[in-house]
Amino acid sequence: MAHTAWLVTVALVLLVGAVFVWVVRSSSAKSDYEPIATRATKLRPPLLLLLSGVVLVVFVFTLRGLPYGDGAAEAQVVQVTGSQWSWQLSRNTLTTGTPVEFQVTSADVNHGFGIYDSQYRLLAQVQAMPKYVNHLRYTFAAPGTYHILCLEYCGRVHHGMMTDLVVTGTAADTGVAR
Repeated sequence: MAHTAWLVTVALVLLVGAVFVWVVRSSSAKSDYEPIATRATKLRPPLLLLLSGVVLVVFVFTLRGLPYGDGAAEAQVVQVTGSQWSWQLSRNTLTTGTPVEFQVTSADVNHGFGIYDSQYRLLAQVQAMPKYVNHLRYTFAAPGTYHILCLEYCGRVHHGMMTDLVVTGTAADTGVAR
């Protein structure tokens, strides 16, 4: 998916660049602007080409760092269902360094699915809605216990709607061979 988005973006940038080159070439006939030729109007075509080249270089270098990932690592999938007043997770033990895809829905009302670290700092969040699945991708960098809390008031026991995730180190961290 990310590769396709990158290719489409590059193709559109090249198309826009081609249009700019066509405009510059078609407007460079002296008869088009000779009566009002000034130093500024003579500099427009080369400046446009220079600007187009700079924009192209910036796009090439910045598009390499898209935050979508390269898809090389298989994601750990966790199905999450929120219901008054609990979270049901298909698994609650994960590993660091591998993306986790949380597929979040609700069995009853809207809930806010929030992942917190041990200091109760919010790391990621997504809405849990009935009859709809939201996808949240997150990669845990450090092992530990992470807390799942509801971020949207959902009823009288909303404050008790929490569970924990245990994130362990990777095989390389623990020295265990796979």
